[in-house]
Amino acid sequence: MEIRIDLRSDTVTKPTPEMRKVICEAEVGDDVLGDDPTVNKLQRMMAELTGKESALYVPSGTMSNQIAIKVNTQPGDEVICEAGSHIFNYEASAPSFISSVQIYPIQGNKGVMNIEEVKRAIRPKNIHHPVTRLIVVENTHNRAGGTIYPLEEIIKLSEIAKENGVRMHLDGARLWNASIETGISIKEYSKYFDTVNLCFSKGLGAPVGSILVGDSQTIEKARKVRKILGGGMRQAGLLAAACIYAVENNFKRLKEDHENAKRLAEGINSIDGLSVDMDAVHTNIVMIDIIKKDVTAYTIQEKLLENGVGMLAISESRLRAVTHLGVTKLDIDETISFIKKIFEGA
Repeated sequence: MEIRIDLRSDTVTKPTPEMRKVICEAEVGDDVLGDDPTVNKLQRMMAELTGKESALYVPSGTMSNQIAIKVNTQPGDEVICEAGSHIFNYEASAPSFISSVQIYPIQGNKGVMNIEEVKRAIRPKNIHHPVTRLIVVENTHNRAGGTIYPLEEIIKLSEIAKENGVRMHLDGARLWNASIETGISIKEYSKYFDTVNLCFSKGLGAPVGSILVGDSQTIEKARKVRKILGGGMRQAGLLAAACIYAVENNFKRLKEDHENAKRLAEGINSIDGLSVDMDAVHTNIVMIDIIKKDVTAYTIQEKLLENGVGMLAISESRLRAVTHLGVTKLDIDETISFIKKIFEGA
């Protein structure tokens, strides 16, 4: 069945004709040798946008996060993150595999860690304990439903980290969404972290790539780790050109995706048997809880597919829908109508 309305993820976005044109016309060189002018332009642009000294273009957000963990830690260290974080749940145990570190997960509230629990999680000096070396924040938080990590909480974390000599990494794959929704700049969010990852291939609509930013010394180390992991690309300017276009043309329009997500959430909340926590609908992700007995999220997923609508069942009782530049207001209304029909016939 062809998917006409694809709400499975914002990673399904495809290059527009205008983006394809800049890809075709991109000036390129060998990026491993530092010679690709378009990659260099993107890296300078992102360093300036985040207020950091340097930036490194990488193939994926997972690689960006894992390079950050590697350059911010030593083998045997411990990394604190929220229990639902992407680095803990969706990166194939890479922190242990690549960096030989262990994760200390803290159960948060809508993706936000309690500051007192973070304080307690930081290990005292003891021969029996690992060294707490890094705190990772995810903003927006995917598994919590695209929730925004409040800046005031980030500032508190930063103060605790400095007091204890702990570094900070921001998994800001969807930081673009947080910035547009709050009006807080990417630079302001980034200033409290040693390293920051931002993704171009989600809501911004580029086909490939993420960026890792930090101070020059850290990014120089990151470049070596990227090479070790096989992430050194040659004429990558073709891809970087799409990322530049995405930032310049698709960043500000993310507000439309947030409006469509709220429209979808409100429509689904009106259907008996389904529930959406509206307090958690901050940006472009909607988590739909199935409360009707004898109906599973997998059943709903299959029924929607029969009508050309794609969503992801992430458990027996929960569906995830993600809005993006390929989804219109009419698509949202059509989706709500399909779901109503499914439940009327359930």
